[in-house]
Amino acid sequence: MRFSEMTYQRPDYEAAFERLDGFTAQLASAQNAGEQLEIYRTYEELCSHLSTQITLCSIRNSIDTRDTYYEAEQAYNDQQAPLLEEKAQAFGKALVESQFRPQLEEALGSLLFKNLEMDLRSFSPEIIPLMQEENRLTTEYQKLYASARVPFQGKSLTIAQLGPYKESTDRATRRAALEAEGGFFDEHREEFDSLFSQLVKNRTEQAKKLGFESFVELGALRRQRNCYSPADIARFRDDVVRDLVPLTMRLKERQACRLGISDFQFWDNALKFRDGSAAPQGSPEEILAAGKKMYAELSPETAEFISLMFENGLFDVLAKEGKAPGGYCTGLEDYGYPFIFSNFNSTSGDVDVLTHEAGHAFADYTATKTVPVHALRCPTMEGAETHSMSMEFLTAPWHHLFFGPQTEKYELSHAEDALLFIPYGCLVDHFQEEVYRHPEMTPEERNALWLRLEKRYRPYLDFGELPFYGRGAGWQRQLHIYLYPFYYIDYCLAQVMSLQFFRLSLEDRDAAWKKYMDFVRLGGTRTFIGLAHAVGLRSPLDEGCVREVCETAFQWTEAHLVE
Repeated sequence: MRFSEMTYQRPDYEAAFERLDGFTAQLASAQNAGEQLEIYRTYEELCSHLSTQITLCSIRNSIDTRDTYYEAEQAYNDQQAPLLEEKAQAFGKALVESQFRPQLEEALGSLLFKNLEMDLRSFSPEIIPLMQEENRLTTEYQKLYASARVPFQGKSLTIAQLGPYKESTDRATRRAALEAEGGFFDEHREEFDSLFSQLVKNRTEQAKKLGFESFVELGALRRQRNCYSPADIARFRDDVVRDLVPLTMRLKERQACRLGISDFQFWDNALKFRDGSAAPQGSPEEILAAGKKMYAELSPETAEFISLMFENGLFDVLAKEGKAPGGYCTGLEDYGYPFIFSNFNSTSGDVDVLTHEAGHAFADYTATKTVPVHALRCPTMEGAETHSMSMEFLTAPWHHLFFGPQTEKYELSHAEDALLFIPYGCLVDHFQEEVYRHPEMTPEERNALWLRLEKRYRPYLDFGELPFYGRGAGWQRQLHIYLYPFYYIDYCLAQVMSLQFFRLSLEDRDAAWKKYMDFVRLGGTRTFIGLAHAVGLRSPLDEGCVREVCETAFQWTEAHLVE
């Protein structure tokens, strides 16, 4: 069924809650593990149906945030979500406390129970009003961001549509584009500051009510950090500063030389080559067609997957007015379909969507076939991001379909960007940890913190007199900080994993693809570290992994310089 034909129907929460209560009671009275397993399967079917309707609403709301019907439905679903969570938690508690737990673990896997126990620690009915308010605030941020209309060179542009101008070969244009972008955020400064202040206060109150010292500990549970701690992440960030940041300094020195610039500034950061960054050749439709050809040739599994995506219209990728920012992949469980959302803007990022988000989509599609337990189909997010970031490298033999004569430029900048991203992602994570450990910070103190951390993770940047960025508010563009606290470090861990797949693909592409498929087919049946080790890779948290992997990738860029 095509996405456009899928019918959204507001979930009957009252009926769903009644059924969920019934499932919980049935678990308690079941006479054996077999009965409980059948109840669990029925529970997953109901959750799948609810998830599908909620996701349909969310997608259509993000496609056009001005649509008042889906805006109202999204607000309603946001209100109901914590109540639904309460019922799910009650069911999970009954499952965890089952007298037949050993048999259930044998059938469903012990990891499912470990994750359920973490969920139980991160929720209480007492915080439902706070969770509802948190949902409202995040939706308000997304709508505010999507409302941006930036006057630039006689046009009215969205933030995404400004992207190509920030990579212009004309230095004045690059700076003007950043000034124009910053103008929108400065104009709405009080709103962005207020929304985040309210979110920090709200999340901190949730953590306190649950008995945590700060939201840092609660955030780790909600991200299901089931095999490492915030202290482990702090050590990882230290490894990045020690072993990778010096390499990024050398990358930026090379970039400045390529551009012929002696006073490298923030407005030079996005332009990789003097004659322009590598850009995809052709219209959005031609880029999508190239993506279809790429996946059709990559493997029999990806050929089947991409055919499904195109036949059923499971994309919405063109930037347009009213559309929410960013990009994502999500799943429509009742249909067994993934869906890809993005904002094409005629930059190399458009191709990254077809490799990154399609990596998520392919993994989701594969797991529906290989992992029978719904709750174990998707790993925790650093594992899921490994799917997508690794696909960006494994599709390299087809990059010429998008970039033609600029392919070498793209591949060099893509490898450089992979290395440059990791410190930035650590910056985002470190910023959030400090903010939530010190929730009393004022907006000005948060901005000052961001600038201090910029010096730690991206010491090569000079913001000059740029408004918005110069005052340390650039973090407000990063929607994860508002919407998905502590998510961003997942990308950093996954990027280290992807660089391992990159190295393997250079040595033996077929072997790398086989290892990738082994990783994807495991879904979420193991922890992140368990997944890495299961396919013979190092975990990014293993001693020396960051240094080894990043130095190898850096050496590749040294050997493939393009002017």
